[in-house]
Amino acid sequence: MDMERPILACYELRKVFNGQVPTEALRGITLQFRRGEFASIVGPSGSGKSTLLYLLSGLEKPTSGRVEFDGVDLTTLNERALAEFRNRRMGFVFQFHFLLPEFTATENVAMPLLIAGVSRKEAMGKAAELLKRFGLGHRLRHYPSQLSGGEQQRVAIARALVNDPDILFCDEPTGMLDSKNAQALYELLREVNAERGQTILVVTHEREFAQRTDRIIQLQDGQVIADERLR
Repeated sequence: MDMERPILACYELRKVFNGQVPTEALRGITLQFRRGEFASIVGPSGSGKSTLLYLLSGLEKPTSGRVEFDGVDLTTLNERALAEFRNRRMGFVFQFHFLLPEFTATENVAMPLLIAGVSRKEAMGKAAELLKRFGLGHRLRHYPSQLSGGEQQRVAIARALVNDPDILFCDEPTGMLDSKNAQALYELLREVNAERGQTILVVTHEREFAQRTDRIIQLQDGQVIADERLR
């Protein structure tokens, strides 16, 4: 493994949304992220934060430019190959948890493993172990509707990490949480970053949250106007 090569990089990334009036959401962004980095992307509403995250993770295609993940150009992969790549190498946490209501916490967390072809016994065992690690051992058989907002977010993070991804993408993960749960979420992500070595990239409007990450990238009008390494 080449430790010097960035785990993730984008070059001259542009995204135009075609409506009645075309909107240029990203205007030629070039960034690199080191393996194990904990970075945040901030900026006002409409600055292109979430669009950048979706392009970096291959959830959307750029209008031009390229995205490289550990040397693989994501823009060259077809949808099936991209979906398989994301399931193996990436984890996602969103503001809305997108937990499946008809499945228990353990089943929700096990889902990426089951999709990857892991046996149900192994998948459920690993999911339960991770939930216990996150302080949810007493909630294994509970359904999302029986969990608090903070508990649902921890289940969502466990699901994102169950495949041991190289990178965790988080889009406004504290948006639906109160200050106490937002603090707990930060501590959990920091712990994951330190103990498991996962690269973490967080889009957030919470400046206080961003100040505690290793790097703050500030967007405005689809461009990077500041890129500050804090540690």
